[in-house]
Amino acid sequence: MRQPSSLPLAAAVVFALGVGAIFAYRAIAPATPGCRSGSDHMERVELLFGMGRKDGGEIGESDWRTFLEAEVTPRFPDGLTVLTGYGQWRNPAGAIAKESSRVLLIWVKHAPGNAASIEAIRTAWKARFQQDSVMRVDGVSCVSF
Repeated sequence: MRQPSSLPLAAAVVFALGVGAIFAYRAIAPATPGCRSGSDHMERVELLFGMGRKDGGEIGESDWRTFLEAEVTPRFPDGLTVLTGYGQWRNPAGAIAKESSRVLLIWVKHAPGNAASIEAIRTAWKARFQQDSVMRVDGVSCVSF
């Protein structure tokens, strides 16, 4: 007399656990929004540059353009957008600091060297103009041309 094999039962259990794991992963994994037809996902980086100098003066337009041409354009030659703005923030002494600003918007396809290029831009600005920081905002956009 032949004893029944437990192999089919074990296979069914393993299959059920696998399916359950897939559904559990989908339930907790962040959803990536789909782009509409004709557009693609691109990384969006926003850098906010304060134009005030520590001595109370302001970084001029020619200084900004020179920086843009020397530090930004060589790293992101495919395109960028610059917006002129106004910003304010609480400084370490607790006072509200107000200054004009530049907002640099860059959209790029994901590439390994992009993060290092962005950090090089931030580092160069802080060193050249004795700034404490350059705010960075990262996101993903659906882009079409």
